Amino acid sequence: MSDQSTDLRETVRQRYAAAATKVAEGGTGCCGPDPVEVDENFGSTLYAADERDTLPAEALAASLGCGNPTAVADLHEGERVLDLGSGGGIDVLLSARRVGPTGKAYGLDMTDEMLQLALANAAKAKATNVEFLKGTIEAIPLPANTIDVVISNCVINLSTDKPLVFAETFRVLRPGGRIGVSDVIADDSLTPAQRAERGDYVGCIAGALSFTEYREGLEAAGFTDIEITPTHPVADGMHSAIVRATKPTSKTPEATGNTAECCGVTSCCTPTEHATDPSLTVTEAKSASGCGCQN
Repeated sequence: MSDQSTDLRETVRQRYAAAATKVAEGGTGCCGPDPVEVDENFGSTLYAADERDTLPAEALAASLGCGNPTAVADLHEGERVLDLGSGGGIDVLLSARRVGPTGKAYGLDMTDEMLQLALANAAKAKATNVEFLKGTIEAIPLPANTIDVVISNCVINLSTDKPLVFAETFRVLRPGGRIGVSDVIADDSLTPAQRAERGDYVGCIAGALSFTEYREGLEAAGFTDIEITPTHPVADGMHSAIVRATKPTSKTPEATGNTAECCGVTSCCTPTEHATDPSLTVTEAKSASGCGCQN
């Protein structure tokens, strides 16, 4: 990681550590701590009233996101959900309720103060199917192919290595798994310099990708069925958007490499390919498997 990237990450960490400390120490609000975000484009006001009413006041006050990913992730009973940059735990707690006691909601955050606040909020909410992990979204501390849904609320734009975030997200998702992310995304016409003019990095503006860059980043990681839908403006030419995508259930012959089994053969589409069933020719094996790679 470059010195600039390290400095940006530390700046982000300090900002969110300060936000968590402010909430934990309480504010002057009559019904609990004051919200960290007062901008109508960010924070707990983006959640429905019936959702807010079920959560600890501290979880609401620490909400810093630009959307409500749990409302669009289509969570089901028994699923395993991972929230990238979980902060005070608002999306983890909402996800835990949706997946029920047979499911589990993980929260990943790099800031000790936010993790402490999230644990306290989980205890207040009496949530037993949650787990908070310390780490970065560029190096997710979970095994591959173990998560059904990855959510995130205005955090990926803060990363200094977004391709690595997309790759790590793809890695931990099971085949057929999906993402439901809220993030700030820029119009394609805006240059990085123009994005920086509209807001700073820790304010979720300067580091935002454009619509095309976001889609291409997800495609490069292997995602399919990509949908990016803007929901509301957060600055001139900058939008909060809902991002959905899916990890394919199987890899293409090109993605499996020369040694993987595919189409009923080993080393598919290479000079050394041979049928996994020795009683069949390569052509017979591919035909029997329904493989589209008949050459």
